[in-house]
Amino acid sequence: MERLIKTLTELDEEAAHFVAGFVPKKDGATLVTLSGELGAGKTAFTKAVAKALGVIETVNSPTFVLEKIYQLGSEASKFKRLIHIDAYRLESGKDLAPLGFDETMRDSGNLILLEWPEKISDVLPRPAVRIYITALPDGSRTISYA
Repeated sequence: MERLIKTLTELDEEAAHFVAGFVPKKDGATLVTLSGELGAGKTAFTKAVAKALGVIETVNSPTFVLEKIYQLGSEASKFKRLIHIDAYRLESGKDLAPLGFDETMRDSGNLILLEWPEKISDVLPRPAVRIYITALPDGSRTISYA
């Protein structure tokens, strides 16, 4: 499925629609991968998902800290935590170990949005959803789900 997103409002609506249908896995975390060129909108999509899940703190790219964890205390959220990982600076999957990635993946309360999965594909389990974001010349974006 592919969607054309022209505005930030449309991005917020798309993210809300995306998370509304998600059900936590019973046997571990729900992993969603985000792929696209620099500036395509991976972090913008993550911000919109966080907003839809009721995160009130500022959501920024974790490029330099690698991982940010947001507690989801809302009764409306089906997940306990939103975990945003940016693998852009990683060389391989072994670089995830200091983050406790294996343990993070075992907790069904975790929704993990992972940017740049191709950098660490050697250790990633099959994601629940693969998202591809493409920036278009007119400033709009296409979001493809696989």
